[in-house]
Amino acid sequence: MISRPFVHLTILLFTLSTSFAFPNYADRMKRQEVEDTSSRPGRPIGAVNPPPPPGPPSFIGAKLVNDPAHPWMPLREGDERGPCPGMNTLASHGYISRDGVASPSEMVIAVQEGLNMENKFAIFVTYLNHLMNGNLVTDLLSIGGKTSKTGPDPPAPAHAGGLNVHGTFEGDAGMTRGDAFFGDNHSFNQTLFDKFIDFSNRFGDGFYNLTVAGELRWQRLQDSIATNPEFSFKNVRYFTAYGESVFPLNFFVDGRQTEKKLDMDAAKLFFSDMKFPPDFFRSAMPMSNEGLDDIFSMHPFLPGGNVDGLVNNFAVDPASATFDTPCVLYDDILNTVKGLYPNPTGVLRRNLIKNLDVFNGRCPEQFPYGQN
Repeated sequence: MISRPFVHLTILLFTLSTSFAFPNYADRMKRQEVEDTSSRPGRPIGAVNPPPPPGPPSFIGAKLVNDPAHPWMPLREGDERGPCPGMNTLASHGYISRDGVASPSEMVIAVQEGLNMENKFAIFVTYLNHLMNGNLVTDLLSIGGKTSKTGPDPPAPAHAGGLNVHGTFEGDAGMTRGDAFFGDNHSFNQTLFDKFIDFSNRFGDGFYNLTVAGELRWQRLQDSIATNPEFSFKNVRYFTAYGESVFPLNFFVDGRQTEKKLDMDAAKLFFSDMKFPPDFFRSAMPMSNEGLDDIFSMHPFLPGGNVDGLVNNFAVDPASATFDTPCVLYDDILNTVKGLYPNPTGVLRRNLIKNLDVFNGRCPEQFPYGQN
C-alpha cells in the first residue's frame, strides 16, 4: 500500500522550492505572446536566461477551453508531436506553439490554462522533462522528437531529443504507445487503443474509470514482461506510468461532469486525433495525480525489469525509487542530469542551476553545479 504522504507525484514528493518567486501570471502571458511572435519561425535561436516558473492563474475553475481563440488545426509538415496526448492536444489547439516546440514556462501556462493542471505538479513534470530532454541554453523543449527548432545541440552526451527519447520520461508499458524495443514509442497505436476500449467495455461499462485504469495498467505490465526482453519499469518511469493511467480521468473528462469516467469518443479525440471534444470544459479544479493510490492498490507492483535479455524474466530492482522513497527518485533525477551534463560551463551551467533549483525542497538539497 502506498503511504498517503507520497501519492501525488510533485506536491507530496517534493514541496517545490520556495527560493524562486512566481512572476505575475498576466504579465507572463503578455511576455509569452511577445516571445512567440519574435522567436519563431525563421529567426535565430540564441541563449536565454530562463525566467522563474509561472505561478498559478487567478481563476482555477472549469471553463470552456475548446474556444474560438484556440481552434484545432491539422498538423503541418515539420510540426512535432509525441507520446503525450495532452501536450499534443494543447499544441494542436494553439495553447503552445503549434510546431510543438516551446519553453517550459510556456508549457506550464498551457497545461494550467487548457487542462487545469495544478501549478506545482505542472512545474515538476515540465521541468523534469526539460532537464532530461530539452535545450537548456535556448530554454526550448520539443514535445516530440529531436528538431533544429530547439537550437544548436548541447555538448554530448546531452541530446535535447524531446519527449520521444526513451528511458528518461517516456517509458515502457504505455497505454496507447508501444515499447521502444518494437521501434516506435511515440505514435498512436491502434492495437493498444483497441485494448483500451476492450478493457473499458469489460470493466467500466463502456467508460474508462479508476477500475479500468487499474486493470489496464496491470495488463500492460504483463504484456511488456511477456514480449519485451528489454522491459524496464523503475525510477522515473515507475512514477510516470501510474500517473499516465490517471491522467485521462483527471484531465480528459469534461469539468461539468460529476463522475470521473471518460467515454470512448472523447478518448479517441484526445489520444488519436489530438483534439478537444466539442464544447469541452477543463477540470473544475486544479488536478495532479488524483486516483493514483487507488489504481496502484488494485495490483501492487514493485519496480524492476526483465533481465539477461529474456522475456518473462522480471526481477525487482531494490535500488529503484518507490512511492515510499521519493528522495531516491530525486537522487536518480540528479544522477541522470549529471550524466547528461558532466562538465557544463557558462550559460549552460547557469541554466542548469536555475532549472535544478525547482526541485529543491522536501529532500536533502544537492547542488551539483553550485548555486546562484
